[in-house]
Amino acid sequence: MTSAPHQPNYKWSQAKSLMPRTAQYEKGPQGALIPDTDESCDHIAVVYDEGENPPEITIKHVSGTVHTVLADGIAVAIIAKTSGKVPNVSDVVLVERRIHG
Repeated sequence: MTSAPHQPNYKWSQAKSLMPRTAQYEKGPQGALIPDTDESCDHIAVVYDEGENPPEITIKHVSGTVHTVLADGIAVAIIAKTSGKVPNVSDVVLVERRIHG
């Protein structure tokens, strides 16, 4: 019997938008914070519009331990860590936003 690989315990219901709740909907990618109760760090999700191609994610070193997450060249999150590994593109979760209307 084989066990399933470790799956992070993402709490999607607790995801925090990096945009204020009162902000009007704007087309294009946005960043969101996903708390991870199994690890000592949270994760970044990039949400993009339904029907659009997933954005190209890049990570730019700003200074020291500060990095910017970019989606199609647009900054959607800033990560500042005091320890741990440098953020990697594979650490960013892509989520397609369903558009109602």
